[in-house]
Amino acid sequence: MRRTESGLSSLSQQRPVSMEAYWMPFSANRQYKAAPRLLVRAEGMYYHDVDDRPILDAAAGLWCCNAGHARPRIVQAIQQQAATLDFAPPFQMGSPLPFVLAQRLAALAPAPLNHVFFSNSGSEAVDTAMKIVLAYHRLRGQGQRTRFIGREKAYHGVGFGGLSIGGLPNNRKDAGPLLAGSDFLRHTLDLSRNAFSRGLPRHGAELAEDLERLIALHDASTIAAVFVEPIAGSGGVILPAPGYLQRLREICDQHGIVLVFDEVITGFGRVGNAFAAQRFGVTPDLMTLAKGLTNGAVPMGATLVSDAVHAAFMQGPPGAIELFHGYTYSGHPLACAAALATLDTYAEEHLFERAIELGDYWQSALHSLRGLPHVIDIRNFGLIGAVELAPRKDAPGARGYEVFERCFRDGSLLVRCTGDVIALSPPLIIDKAQIDRIVEILGDMINATG
Repeated sequence: MRRTESGLSSLSQQRPVSMEAYWMPFSANRQYKAAPRLLVRAEGMYYHDVDDRPILDAAAGLWCCNAGHARPRIVQAIQQQAATLDFAPPFQMGSPLPFVLAQRLAALAPAPLNHVFFSNSGSEAVDTAMKIVLAYHRLRGQGQRTRFIGREKAYHGVGFGGLSIGGLPNNRKDAGPLLAGSDFLRHTLDLSRNAFSRGLPRHGAELAEDLERLIALHDASTIAAVFVEPIAGSGGVILPAPGYLQRLREICDQHGIVLVFDEVITGFGRVGNAFAAQRFGVTPDLMTLAKGLTNGAVPMGATLVSDAVHAAFMQGPPGAIELFHGYTYSGHPLACAAALATLDTYAEEHLFERAIELGDYWQSALHSLRGLPHVIDIRNFGLIGAVELAPRKDAPGARGYEVFERCFRDGSLLVRCTGDVIALSPPLIIDKAQIDRIVEILGDMINATG
């Protein structure tokens, strides 16, 4: 095979000669490769495609570029770190930045989440949390607590652990039996009572009592943890009613069950605080993070752990390894540099507050789409939004995909489709004119779709 003479810069800006070798994730590969959507550069609120069209980003990439694209402080931090220390082994060795970053995250998180285990993705952060929970109960003499409770329509990544507690059927169906003993709370999406709610829905707090049903079925002494997304993202932007998360916390406390929040999507300003736990006033025992942690610039995940859970591991001999778990790239120097620069950018530009400052404007703009053809619900909270479309007969997801594709091709707008839900999560640097433009384009494309 003849080696191309093109430089990396040139290769990154042009159409690939062949697309066959790359098996794309969560993609209809044959459909995509017949009419590819190729992004080649980005800055601020915009991507540029291979034809150099500016594409307004209404999805923060994939829920992750909360500070926008190619932010100078983050770019410079990565460049400098790559030239200084490209890698450091994390097992029985270390480098300074993971310790600095862990302290910064602990200071941002609600007390007492003061300890951080680094990984490379949200999927790994969830699997790490599951392993920590199981070991925690065993250390406390309650090793029979092995059952995990997830929730229907939940997404907790694609590791076998996350799949086992995730409630998206398409993700699970080809993966075999998964982990034994998992069970599921009902989801909180209720269009019959809550369609077109502005902000949190009025109805559904009572669904937290579903956990009592599962406890009665399985016995509390067998349940290790409950995993929930404060706001379910990939399942279609599903919001909790006021009091729902508080009630889950109360039930878990009553029965000695660990509560884990998956904040991979809701973390880092998406809902108007550093984390949804703070916005909703509910503190979990563990919290999983990724995406906005590095603004999407370098892969990184993190599992935040409470003082009580961490302390259970620190009782043995000082020379003993407390947890036989980790990743080659845990606390990777480039990822830590990106994360620290990202946190600085959030702070300097007061981006965590943007979801509250713009929340009412965002809400009004989105709900102006009510009444368009096939729109059956609009949901919003912070700077998250969803427009749900009625599925076509015998073709669920087809209408949503067509709107997504039209937005890109005809509207120069990037949105996210999950089934027939158009999900929106723009970078937090968005302004009101850009909100108006997103809603205008999306409305036009919905009108143009039969």
